[in-house]
Amino acid sequence: MMTPEQKFARWVRVSIGSFLLMFVYFVIADIWIPLTPDATVLRVVTPVSARVSGYVEHVYVHNNSQVKKGDLLFELDATPFINKVEAARIALHQAQLSNEKLDAQIAAARASLTTAQLTARNDKVTFDRYQRLSAMQNVSQQDLDKVRTAWQTSEQTINNLNATLHELTIARGDRDDGRNVTLQQARNALEEAQLNLGWTQIRAGADGTVSNLQLSPGWYAAAGSAALAMVNDKSDIVADFREKSLRHTVAGTDAAVVFDALPGKVFHAHVTSSDAGILAGQEAVNGQLSQPEESNRWVRDAQRMRIHVALDEPLPKHLPTGARATVQLYNSEGLFASFFSGLQIHLVSLLHYVY
Repeated sequence: MMTPEQKFARWVRVSIGSFLLMFVYFVIADIWIPLTPDATVLRVVTPVSARVSGYVEHVYVHNNSQVKKGDLLFELDATPFINKVEAARIALHQAQLSNEKLDAQIAAARASLTTAQLTARNDKVTFDRYQRLSAMQNVSQQDLDKVRTAWQTSEQTINNLNATLHELTIARGDRDDGRNVTLQQARNALEEAQLNLGWTQIRAGADGTVSNLQLSPGWYAAAGSAALAMVNDKSDIVADFREKSLRHTVAGTDAAVVFDALPGKVFHAHVTSSDAGILAGQEAVNGQLSQPEESNRWVRDAQRMRIHVALDEPLPKHLPTGARATVQLYNSEGLFASFFSGLQIHLVSLLHYVY
């Protein structure tokens, strides 16, 4: 029989031994089979807004509606946009008619130029003849001046018609309708009006769930102002570990995930990537001096870094963005490590039933 003192001494040794074993276990586990409860389900949340301003005519979804990419969410009153399309079509037709009118004016100017050139040539011949007669004193100086003036007037008429023809040619532009500036401007205005008309129908950009719906028929939707949020179906699980826990973790490392919303179920996963840094490591360029971090603690807190994890199997139910999870990493492939890591994560999954 052991004396009470001997029993107490044995319990002290057992307690110390248990403490040392647990200490060694946690040190080794934090390196080879780290676990963190700081994991969250994140989904891309896209604010949905109209690209053009207008009054809402129809709303085709409600809060928490499941939609597919391309589904119609809501529609603006298209009447003013239809009118702008018609106005742009009329402007394009008017530009085509204007070019046809310029073509006719150019043809008339060229005909007038040909006539003026013939007249100027005849007036020059007459002037030359009068000059020869004047040398023989067979015509008066007054008659010579008249034919000179007529010839100079004809030449000036040719210059004026050339200038008019040049001006008309510039106004007409390229005769190739595909490169004509006037027609291109009108076509661009028509395309923009048609594009704005198409934007009166706001569609889902990806599969997801409608949230925070804030509009109803008659509501004025300003371009760029969010009317609802679209929560993407594709999820990303982020987990924050201590730095030293990730020194053996790479992309592809096996993992296990337990969700608070699904207690008792362990999901197989793998690491997809790790963030390049955290906000605390980002230097702000503000023109001020640096401010060293002050701490009176002998042992400072370990820095946590973020990794991204993807499940190897689909979830049995849709989890909302922000759902909490626990992530277990398998940094070692040994039987001993895999046994204890599996025991560890299953214990956590069972604890979620209670807490």
